[in-house]
Amino acid sequence: MKRIAVVGGGITGITTAYTLAKRGFEVTLFEKHRYAAMETSFANGGQLSASNAEVWNNWQTIIKGLRWMMRNDAPLLVNPKPTWHKMSWFAEFMAAIPQYEANTTETARLAIAAREHLFEWAKNEGIDFDLERRGILHIYRNKSGFDHAANVSRLLAAGGLERRAVTPDEMRAIEPTLAGTYYGGFFTESDSTGDIHKFTHGLATAIERLGVNTLYGYDVNDVGADQNGAWVTASDGESEQRHSFDGMVICAGVGSRPLAAKLGDRVNIYPVKGYSITVHLDDESSQQSAPTVSLLDDETKIVTSRLGGDRFRVAGTAEFNGYNRDIRADRVRPLVSWVEQCFPGVSTRRVVPWAGLRPMLPNMMPRVGPGRLPTVFYNTGHGHLGWTLSAITAEMLADAVENPASAQAMGAAH
Repeated sequence: MKRIAVVGGGITGITTAYTLAKRGFEVTLFEKHRYAAMETSFANGGQLSASNAEVWNNWQTIIKGLRWMMRNDAPLLVNPKPTWHKMSWFAEFMAAIPQYEANTTETARLAIAAREHLFEWAKNEGIDFDLERRGILHIYRNKSGFDHAANVSRLLAAGGLERRAVTPDEMRAIEPTLAGTYYGGFFTESDSTGDIHKFTHGLATAIERLGVNTLYGYDVNDVGADQNGAWVTASDGESEQRHSFDGMVICAGVGSRPLAAKLGDRVNIYPVKGYSITVHLDDESSQQSAPTVSLLDDETKIVTSRLGGDRFRVAGTAEFNGYNRDIRADRVRPLVSWVEQCFPGVSTRRVVPWAGLRPMLPNMMPRVGPGRLPTVFYNTGHGHLGWTLSAITAEMLADAVENPASAQAMGAAH
């Protein structure tokens, strides 16, 4: 297998193309936008966070979701209108609750393994992406949230992650700009933050230097494969062409499910919408009042990153509302209000909202490896940890393409 198609030019597709090209494959990348990282990899929360490895498959999440159903500003919002896709996804989500502890630990292990690859790639390719290696501080306003986090810390530690409990006084020492009253927190010094779009753009430039054929502005209309090869039919808006390969990798985010169905595989990804705001720190007072340490507020499910001197990224919320990409004012407002409460010295005069669709599988674990056919592979379904896990899943995917026989056997075992 020599010639490989990669479908999708977000963080997962670009990292996959990079690892395959580094190993000597002839790679062609298909991306419908004019540039890499224009959808879910455009303006996420910015965290590279092994400390956020907890999967959502527990009864606490379900109870909170039901309680929040009627609140438009809730951290988790489910459109009650039933669809077969949504119902099947939630049924499988609940079926995965017994794997909550094992999957949380495994996700932490993967996130730690991903770090060194990502940092090494950035160094080797000269990518500046506003990296801050100052750690991530999880904040809790009450004892019940803090106690739950202590249990999560045990699961993360089993995956190799060190994080420590901190008192309110220690929290203020770690991030002096944070206002409010807190019960306590957990601090993970090894976590970091950066700008996913800058990183992906930098790696997209690197894959072109490595000889990857990047077909931006190409809509993939059809895919197919058999035991001996794979093909992609794509259009650039003027003409449609069929391209043949020895194999293909689906890295299409929320578009992966219908493509997988064409290839005889079931990849039950649901699009879970997340929102972010980029607060522009246009005056010195705002720059001094914004945090430099990344935060995760578990109660409101809000994360923050400082991107350089003059940008503050705040992201959160999960919305189950199909393939809807609309930016709703009632979902953005809580993010702005949170900034005004926690960092009152920061001006919110210039705030840019954004929404993206996270590709989530019901068990919250990415699908990495072969499909039913030996010429088809998947690297998709990373949910809220796409950037955090991207480097290690790209390496795992490249291993599978290099050794398809052992990958098929491993896939059958799972």
